[in-house]
Amino acid sequence: MTKVSPQFEKSRKVSGPRALQPSQWGMLCPCDTPEGEACGLVKNLALMTHVTTDEDEAPLVSLCYSLGVEDLELLSGEELHMPNSYLIILNGLILGKHRRPQRFANAMRKLRRAGKIGEFVSIFVNEKQRCVYIASDGGRVCRPLVIADKGVSRIKEHHMKELRDGVRTFDSFLKDGLIEYLDVNEENNALIALYEENAKEGTTHIEIEPFTILGVCAGLIPYPHHNQSPRNTYQCAMGKQAMGNIAYNELTRMDTLIYLLVYPQRPLLTTRTIELVGYDKLGAGQNATVAVMSYSGYDIEDAIVMNKSSLDRGFGRCIVMKKYMALSLITPNTMF
Repeated sequence: MTKVSPQFEKSRKVSGPRALQPSQWGMLCPCDTPEGEACGLVKNLALMTHVTTDEDEAPLVSLCYSLGVEDLELLSGEELHMPNSYLIILNGLILGKHRRPQRFANAMRKLRRAGKIGEFVSIFVNEKQRCVYIASDGGRVCRPLVIADKGVSRIKEHHMKELRDGVRTFDSFLKDGLIEYLDVNEENNALIALYEENAKEGTTHIEIEPFTILGVCAGLIPYPHHNQSPRNTYQCAMGKQAMGNIAYNELTRMDTLIYLLVYPQRPLLTTRTIELVGYDKLGAGQNATVAVMSYSGYDIEDAIVMNKSSLDRGFGRCIVMKKYMALSLITPNTMF
């Protein structure tokens, strides 16, 4: 459900589209990509990522005009080329010009944080092009961040206590203007600190949790920062092949073929992601005791010598469930 497939030709050996873009930080998982020809082209979403859906433009247009956007037809040539007037662009269409773009952007952000406009509307002031880009269209990738005022987080200890007590939910943090969603464009104008203690005077946002730059598969790896980078990528590919129990309703499912591990176990080392996605409730795999030793004078690379008696006792045992259909046809002669 988190796979992002490309439109780019996989056969072409071009490195540009395969490289990890700095703008993808927190949006796409840096580890989870296949090896081989699709490497870097097929990507996976990070944990906190949200993909937007289309939002109605009409209220935004009227709101922009009421916030001081001037129609281009009503302006003279001199007014059009004033250095402080910026173009206002909504979803690629020019609405008009504004003489105080930063004030306009701040007003729009205040309205978004107050819940008056959609939480996924993005406002991006581009100083170079002298434009303000407003986006409310679908297909943009965005993620939530804690809002900071002059480097001080808006989320205080009493908010966290309410969350722990079950009084607050994630949505109420969003409604109260404590956190907000930023897309890739708006992140360009934000100064984001990893932790609250790293925040400075100019910090605008603080990360909710730095490990959420990883996706679901990479999040299952314990201590990923101790590994060589390609090893994490290989594990992301292999983690999808792990056998476990897919659900509790195996006998009533429509799948024609199901593989079930007889003795699935929880991993000895859990990660925060495992707890978040509920992988410990219905895990896959078994904990193997691995003894690293020299076998007949040589080490065996990328292989394991297995103990037969452990297999006999049920290590890695699985059940294959196949579904067969049989039609019972009743002819008129045989009816009772």
